[in-house]
Amino acid sequence: MTDKIELIGLSKEEIGQELAKIGEKPFRAKQLWHWIYWQGETDFSKMTSFSKDLREKLAASYTITRPKIVAEQISKDKTHKWLLEFEDGQRVETVYIPEEDRGAVCISTQVGCAVGCRFCHTGSQKITRNLTAGEIVGQFLVARDVYKEWPTPSDETRYLSNIVVMGMGEPLHNAENAAKAMKILTDGDGISLSKRRVTLSTSGIAPKIAPFFRETKVQMAVSLHAPNNEIRSQIMPINNKYPLEEVMKACQEYQQMEGSRFITFEYLMLKDINDSLDCARQLIDLMHKYKLDAKFNLIAFNPWPGCGFEASSGNRIHAFAKELNNAGFAAPIRTPRGQDILAACGQLKSKKDKE
Repeated sequence: MTDKIELIGLSKEEIGQELAKIGEKPFRAKQLWHWIYWQGETDFSKMTSFSKDLREKLAASYTITRPKIVAEQISKDKTHKWLLEFEDGQRVETVYIPEEDRGAVCISTQVGCAVGCRFCHTGSQKITRNLTAGEIVGQFLVARDVYKEWPTPSDETRYLSNIVVMGMGEPLHNAENAAKAMKILTDGDGISLSKRRVTLSTSGIAPKIAPFFRETKVQMAVSLHAPNNEIRSQIMPINNKYPLEEVMKACQEYQQMEGSRFITFEYLMLKDINDSLDCARQLIDLMHKYKLDAKFNLIAFNPWPGCGFEASSGNRIHAFAKELNNAGFAAPIRTPRGQDILAACGQLKSKKDKE
């Protein structure tokens, strides 16, 4: 083990404090930040705007490391999945979902997950630990390295254009580290992703919703998956702790914030569980009751070994979407991506037992 301090994951202020410890002026923090997050440099000796003496001092006390790529797979639809390993040997999966001229990196916030949604493969792997801010950011840096997107490109030319915090774990169970990571990823002097292009998805940890999004200003998605408490508790045990009424009130509070936008409700279509037209009508009533500006992402269920659920039929999903559309709610049906490499929604798991 090294006693050097890892710089990835430190805030700009913390980097300034570290540089002060080795006798450097505060303005150096912005320069170092630029090398790490704009240029993507991991080798202090190549930071040519610094004196040789400073480069040696940095190398003696600090590290800039990436998670190790243990395995990677590319789907026939070009979805790219990495199994990444951290210093203590724990692993997570990170996925890049490309579109024609852009794409989203799906990053994880925990090793495993404590929420235990019945339909989710990740949830069948118990929680091991939270990721640090640096480990959350590091996943995006790995994707940047692989696709050679250094230095930071403009919004118009970048392929890794969006981040969705929808990988392994419940982000709001790791809210402090997740918030710190979001600030690093959206900082204009570095990776410089627009806050509009970063979406964090929660299963509904109601008390943390408004404070988190007030602090980070990123976009919000809620894993809803049911129109009432009875169905939601059956498939999402977290609903027993934070029932729909509390989640909806937190969503209301979010939408009253300055600069808040549409809430995206993720809705996984499960055969004979939550896919009836009556369920669609209950959803519409729920939105009207709480006066929410929302859209729905309808997701075809991705089966995994040992799960007890089946996917709704295409006809059922389209009828459900039509009901929501007719009530004035956008309800696109999400095309499954990366299914052949278990990289689709709800399929991520950090063990190598799937091969």
